[in-house]
Amino acid sequence: MRYKVMVSDEAKRLMGNHVLFLHNVNPEAAVALRDALLSAIRSLHEFPQRYPFLNEPHIPANKYRKQVVSSRYMLLYQIRDNTVYVDYIVDCRQDYKWLIMKRAIYR
Repeated sequence: MRYKVMVSDEAKRLMGNHVLFLHNVNPEAAVALRDALLSAIRSLHEFPQRYPFLNEPHIPANKYRKQVVSSRYMLLYQIRDNTVYVDYIVDCRQDYKWLIMKRAIYR
């Protein structure tokens, strides 16, 4: 089965911020990060269930799956019917607990 993958505007914004920040430090690494993130997103077309659920307090159980990319970034996505929704791309080294405060996390 092939899934449709939708990337939210928020995830696109976050990805752009991560790549831009890294570009200011190391342009080659920024290109590599962008390519790794895009490749990870494309990989969700097939068997997106292979990644575990995000288990965090205050986030509904079994809502978001997480895919770690380049050992520092995490795609957070949901699977509904035949569609994968990538909602966030977060830097695991930073505090991403702000997610629990967003109302969108409970939809």
